[in-house]
Amino acid sequence: MAEPDYLEGPCDELIKPKKLINPVKTSRNHQDLHRELLMNQKRSGPTPQNKPELQKVLEKRKREQVLKAQREEQEAHKKRSDLEIELLKRQQKLEQLELEQQKNEEEQENTPEFVKMKSNLRRTRQEEGGEERTT
Repeated sequence: MAEPDYLEGPCDELIKPKKLINPVKTSRNHQDLHRELLMNQKRSGPTPQNKPELQKVLEKRKREQVLKAQREEQEAHKKRSDLEIELLKRQQKLEQLELEQQKNEEEQENTPEFVKMKSNLRRTRQEEGGEERTT
């Protein structure tokens, strides 16, 4: 089959085809909408999030509850050794002692000065009495 003559070289007589203009894409409203969709996609992923704030919060809480339940199940499945149990007991005892010390310090700070002096005098008298008895 013979090829046509006009394909061999550039010819000024031929009209070159141009791409047709889409009136929808050239409209200002369409351009603005497209720009906004691109910005939303960059920010939040492929679909814009139009959910109400309350629904977002509820979904977040539900996810957190599910994750917490999964963690608790994993901890329940994991058996604790005797050493771990003993260490936890010691840690709890230390925390309780620290709390008691803090309470005692707060009480001492809140007591008036004359009460502190009176208790100091009692201690010194008891120490002196104890030394005389032992000698």
